[in-house]
Amino acid sequence: MKLRPNSASLGLDQQWFQVQTMLRSEFGETTYRTWLGPLQLAGVEADRVLLTAPTRFLRDWIAAHYADRIRALWHRLNPSIAGVALLVEPASTAAPLAAPSAALSSPIPARAAMTPPLEASPAPEAEIGAPLDPRCTFEGFVVGPPNELASAAARRVAELAAPPFNPLFLYGGVGLGKTHLMHAIAWQIRRQNPGRKVVYLSAEKFMYQFIKALRFKDTMSFKDLFRSADVLMVDDVQFIGGKGSTQEEFFHTFNTLVDRGRQIVISADRSPSELLGLEERIRSRLGWGLVVDIHPTTYELRLDILRRKASLLAREAEVPDRVLEFLAARITANVRELEGALNRIAAQATLVGRAITLEIAQEVLQDLLRFHERRITIEDIQRKVAEHYGLRMADMVSARRARAVARPRQVAMYLAKQLTPRSLPEIGRKFGGRDHTTVMHAIRRIEELRALDMTLNEDVEQLRRLLTG
Repeated sequence: MKLRPNSASLGLDQQWFQVQTMLRSEFGETTYRTWLGPLQLAGVEADRVLLTAPTRFLRDWIAAHYADRIRALWHRLNPSIAGVALLVEPASTAAPLAAPSAALSSPIPARAAMTPPLEASPAPEAEIGAPLDPRCTFEGFVVGPPNELASAAARRVAELAAPPFNPLFLYGGVGLGKTHLMHAIAWQIRRQNPGRKVVYLSAEKFMYQFIKALRFKDTMSFKDLFRSADVLMVDDVQFIGGKGSTQEEFFHTFNTLVDRGRQIVISADRSPSELLGLEERIRSRLGWGLVVDIHPTTYELRLDILRRKASLLAREAEVPDRVLEFLAARITANVRELEGALNRIAAQATLVGRAITLEIAQEVLQDLLRFHERRITIEDIQRKVAEHYGLRMADMVSARRARAVARPRQVAMYLAKQLTPRSLPEIGRKFGGRDHTTVMHAIRRIEELRALDMTLNEDVEQLRRLLTG
C-alpha cells in the first residue's frame, strides 16, 4: 500500500477537520461522539481517504451508515477524493490525529478481515456474576408453542462456541421462562466447556458494580472483568433505563464483546424498540441479533408444566389430574404463580395430612383465584379514566388534541400498558387506530410527569387502585 508523501499531511488534516465539523453539525453531538468521534485519519491511497476505527464492530456500523456521507462531504472539499476506506486499528496502537505525519509515513495494518480468537478463561464463572439456580436447566424446561423458538435459540447458543446470533435477546412477561433459559445456557456451557468464562447477572447488579467501581475509582478493573467474559448474560436490561452513565458503560462493553466474537444474551420484559428510557443507540444494538418473544402460556403448556412439577412432588403428595387441569385453566398469568399454587396445595397435604382434592385446592387458593377471576380490559381502563376526568368514552378514541382530552388519554394508554398484557400496537388500535409510537410517547410522557406533578401522580395511583381493587 503506497501512501502520499508527508508533505500532503497538512492539507489533508485540515480537510479532515472540516469534514468532522460538518458531520458534528449534521448528525448532532451525541451521534458524532458515539459513532464518528473514534475515527482516526491515517492517510490516502490513490483517490481514497484511509480512516481507522478502534473496533471491527464500529468499522462495520460506520461503513453501513455513514461512509457514503463522509465520502460526499470530503469530495465536496476535495474533488480528487472519490472514496473512503475504513480499516480496523485498535485504539491502543492507532496513530492519534494530532500526529498525522506518523500515520502517513508507515503502512497501515489491514485488520479489516481479522477476527480475534476466542480465548478460554481459567474460571467458568466470575465472582461478580449472580449464582445459578441448579433447577433451571434445559432438562427442566417444558417446551411448547409459546416458547419453542426461545428454547431452540438458547440451546444453539449454549452448544456453539462461536455466536450463532449476537446478541440473543429474549423478552416476555414475568414468569414465562426468560431467566430459566439464561441459567440453562450457563449450566450447559459449564458442562461442555468449563474453561469458558460465563458471567450471568441482573441489570441492577451490573449497575451496582459499576457505581461501586466509580466510587472506589477502579473502573479499569470493572471493564476488565466484564470485557474478558466469553459469554455475558444480563437479565432484565430494562432496569438500566434512565441511568446515563451505566448505559454508556453497558454500550461500550457490548461493543467490545461483539467485536471480540464473544456471545451476549439479554432479557427484558419487552422488545428492544419498546424499552423506554434506553438510548436509541442501545435499542438498535439490542435488536441487531435474534430477538425472540416468549409468548404467554397456553392451557396445554401450563398443564404440561404442572404435570412435570407434580411428578417431582409425587413422594410427598399425590396431586390428582383433575386438580392440575383446574389450576391450568384458572391461573393463567405466569408460570411462577402456577408453580407457587401447586406448592401451596402440596404443603397443605404434607403439613396437615389431608388428601388433595379439588375442594381442598379451591379452599387453599381462594385469595389467588379471586384475583384471577376479574381481568382488566382496555375498555375498563378507558371507561374509568373518562369518568375520573369527566370525559366521554368517545374522547378516548377521538382525534381531539386539546390538553383536557389528550392528557387523560395518555394516562389511559399508560395504565393499559401497566395493567394489561397488550402490546403497543394493540393498545394503539384500541385508542382510535393510533400508531404504536404515539402510545410509546404517551407512556414516556406520563412517566416523566409522575415525577414532577404530584396531582397527576395521585390521579394515576387512584385509578390503578380503582381498577385493581
